[in-house]
Amino acid sequence: MRNLYSENAFTGLEAAIVLIAFVVVAAVFSYVVLGAGFFTSQTAQSTVHTGVSQASSSLEEVGNTYAIANDATNPTGIAYVNVTLALTAGGTPIDLSSMVVSYTDNNGGHVANMTFGYIGTDASPSPKCPTMTTNSGYWCIGEKINNVTTGYMLDNNAQMVIMVGLPSTATPNTQFSINFQPSVGAVLPIDRTIPGGLTLVQPVY
Repeated sequence: MRNLYSENAFTGLEAAIVLIAFVVVAAVFSYVVLGAGFFTSQTAQSTVHTGVSQASSSLEEVGNTYAIANDATNPTGIAYVNVTLALTAGGTPIDLSSMVVSYTDNNGGHVANMTFGYIGTDASPSPKCPTMTTNSGYWCIGEKINNVTTGYMLDNNAQMVIMVGLPSTATPNTQFSINFQPSVGAVLPIDRTIPGGLTLVQPVY
């Protein structure tokens, strides 16, 4: 029996369907690849911006670290230390009130998160800045130098003297470390050794 239908048309239609399918699949694949590329690029850009922000918001120590003894006439240990902090070159201002200060020494003394006090010229809030009698576990901003912004924000080209109260384990010949961890930026460690003979005020190295 003769076949009245030609298969040429069906072959052309099938080829067209296959071609369209390949085009659609290629378009979808290209979209997925481009989307993944854009996402990767945005992630890399965000990482770079975060890294720059972290690097530009670090602290540095200015000058010496000074230790104040716990007694003016017969000192047996260190009551607190004064550390002057400033921003690194090109750094962005940092709110020091959100900074975490920790202390440790080789005599077993350790304070993971010291209590933040207040600016030394402000007499109303509590707790007070470290003194020779009440010092352990507290830190505060004892002095602001060339700082324009009010409060606890450390500006560019400014300095702040940080008073850190030490525990009773801070005795002569003790090695101690104070870590300053700002909310943004790297940790600033201060490693020092208390000298064997104490005076009321002495630099520590």
